[in-house]
Amino acid sequence: MTTELEVENAALLHFLYACPAGLVEFSAAGAIGMVNPAAMGLLMPIAGRPFVVNLFDIMDGCAPELRNMIHEFTPAHGTICDGHRIVTGRGERSTVLACSVVKLTPERYIATLADVTEQVARERRLKQAETWFASLLDGVDDVAALSLDADGRIDTVTPSVTRQTGFMEAELLGRSFESFDRPDPASAMPPRGEAIAVARRDGWHLHEGWHARADGGRYWCQRLVAVRDHLDGAMAGYTLVMRAVTRQGHDAAALRRMLTRDHLTGVSNRAHFFEVAERHRVRSLQDGGPLALIVLDVDHFKRVNDEHGHAAGDAVLREVARRCEAELRPEDVFARLGGEEFVALMPGTPLLAAAAIAERLRTSLARELIDAGGIQLRITASFGCSALDTDPTASLADLLAAADGALYQAKRTGRDRVASSGAAQAA
Repeated sequence: MTTELEVENAALLHFLYACPAGLVEFSAAGAIGMVNPAAMGLLMPIAGRPFVVNLFDIMDGCAPELRNMIHEFTPAHGTICDGHRIVTGRGERSTVLACSVVKLTPERYIATLADVTEQVARERRLKQAETWFASLLDGVDDVAALSLDADGRIDTVTPSVTRQTGFMEAELLGRSFESFDRPDPASAMPPRGEAIAVARRDGWHLHEGWHARADGGRYWCQRLVAVRDHLDGAMAGYTLVMRAVTRQGHDAAALRRMLTRDHLTGVSNRAHFFEVAERHRVRSLQDGGPLALIVLDVDHFKRVNDEHGHAAGDAVLREVARRCEAELRPEDVFARLGGEEFVALMPGTPLLAAAAIAERLRTSLARELIDAGGIQLRITASFGCSALDTDPTASLADLLAAADGALYQAKRTGRDRVASSGAAQAA
């Protein structure tokens, strides 16, 4: 005879397995105790195999910060994260998951997973408009307006532009409005030409970031490029409106940094990398400019974790990221793809130059010992390079696959070296 407890357990299991959201129960070490079909469907493509046994191992490739967030949560129970965004896959095949984790006991955790890819795309467009109109109510210092020709070059300057930027009319006429851009790793500007291309397609383009002043300084600016009018069906030009905004201590830039930076190393995270890289790839295809990728993987990193612990491994990853980013230009994007794998995106760079830069990064890592919490470790890395000049029609996934192939070639031929896609041997 079925007991009341058995009936309740059966009902609970039916609820868990019928739930449209992914549910995972796991231990402090990441071992999965229970997973429902919805979660299995989301985790299997990440794991690349039909069986999933450890959540941390699965997520290390796309959300390595999850392990750190859970281990750094000290209360006996409570919500660790709510709707944390995780980007899985690469390029056009990427998927965005919303992950929430609750600590039930020191050894028992529950995670929920949901696919929010389409929602994120809609949010990104809406946030642009919200930011622009919200600025009307918060700290707007000045508004400047310019007229642009059909190619995005300045053809009319108002006195408000001089007040805001310090540039005189003669210094600006005929220049591209994008000459105002002052990119940095935390607030990269759109690739050149993107604003005009989007405005031509949608009627407007919004962005905010650092803009130049005539005295060599910079200021935080919200920028709107809007189609001005059409004459006989042809594009006549654009209007550019720039708002200089006083940045608050808890401003949008700080929030952006939280959303775009890797939790452990501080470099760009996967989501930010794929968003920026795809924009640069499209722009390179349109204007025929070069674009290169460098993928690097820390050699024998598992040995560091096994012999010295995860704290030492984390210190190594932070120092690797610091040294590499110091060797790159402000317009380059350096990101952590997951685990011990990093990638550098370099606009305007052909394959041969990328290989030379990768060699410089390799030397920077191998030259000096890394202090991993009092332990001196000699760390090397293997590098794979790819670029659009070897395949001008390549997708972002193609470029990454080519760089990965070169990386594995470098590892097979001895590690601590650079290889390029299409090359017969490691450099």
